[in-house]
Parts: sequence; structure tokens; C-alpha cells
Amino acid sequence: MIVDRRKLNWTERLYFPAILQGLAITWKHFKKSLFGKGIITMQYPEEKWDARLPEWYRGAPTLVKDEHGRERCVSCQLCEFICPPRAITIQPMEISEGDPWRKVEKEPRIFDIDMARCIYCGLCEEVCPEQAIFLRKDYSVIGLDRSQMVHHKEKLYEMGGVMTGLVFKWNEKK
Repeated sequence: MIVDRRKLNWTERLYFPAILQGLAITWKHFKKSLFGKGIITMQYPEEKWDARLPEWYRGAPTLVKDEHGRERCVSCQLCEFICPPRAITIQPMEISEGDPWRKVEKEPRIFDIDMARCIYCGLCEEVCPEQAIFLRKDYSVIGLDRSQMVHHKEKLYEMGGVMTGLVFKWNEKK
């Protein structure tokens, strides 16, 4: 199969107009940066987008505790099942016999999120019946190797902190 190429006209064969267009764009950006009118480069470690993040921004998922320091997560595993890249791993365990909150039935023994696989879709936050998992406004999730990108339960609670308000699993009327 032979593909015919279109014939270039005489200005296209010169390449000179295209070179002038590129130089004009470069000159325009140079003037803007010279007079401080169009600085578009952010000096990342010193400057951050934190103050300018939109309200709907979805960042790194974290776990939160209630105001009494109890885990909100009941290991229902809905977030694990709905996660498209399978970045969440949960291993549930039974709550000890003497605990007054035994009615919850289970709590997470292992709760890991692989941040290298996470696509920040927000489905885990939407599906959580106990409001235990939240996406925080954080875009700087770093690690030197893959093992550092797996956030374990302790790190997730450290990042998430405390969320106040009604928690369904601790509601006496439930």
C-alpha cells in the first residue's frame, strides 16, 4: 500500500515562516518574564499550591478516628472491593470479648493503601458507611522505593487525624 503525501507549497518548503512563528512565541514569553507579568513557573519545594487548591480537589486517602480516639473503620471491606486498581488491603479481626463496643463485630488488623497504585478516584471515601476514610488535600506523596509507598494503618491514622461529629457505629440507637 502506497500512501501519497500532499505536496508542500513554496512557503512551507522554505520553513522560514514556521521558524519565525516559534521565535515570536519565545520572544513574547521572554518579555513577559522579563517584566514580571507572566511568571508561570512555580519554585516547587519553596512554593506550594496548598492555598490555591480547589474545593473539589481529591488527594491522598487517609483513615480518621473519632473525638474519643476510637477507630471509625469497622472492616466492612467495601473500600477494598470498590477500589479499581486494588490499592487497598484489609484484614479484619474480631474485637476482644470485654470491649463494650463488641457490637461492631470487627476492626481492621491490617489496613494498607498502596499509594503507588492509588488513582485518587475517591470511590473509597464515597462507599465508606462509617466515614472512616477521607481524601485529604495532599498532592505530595513521596517515597524512595515501592515499600515506602505502602501506607500502613498507623501511618494512615497519623495522616488523617481526628474527625468530629456523629459516627454511626458508636451511635447507641443503632
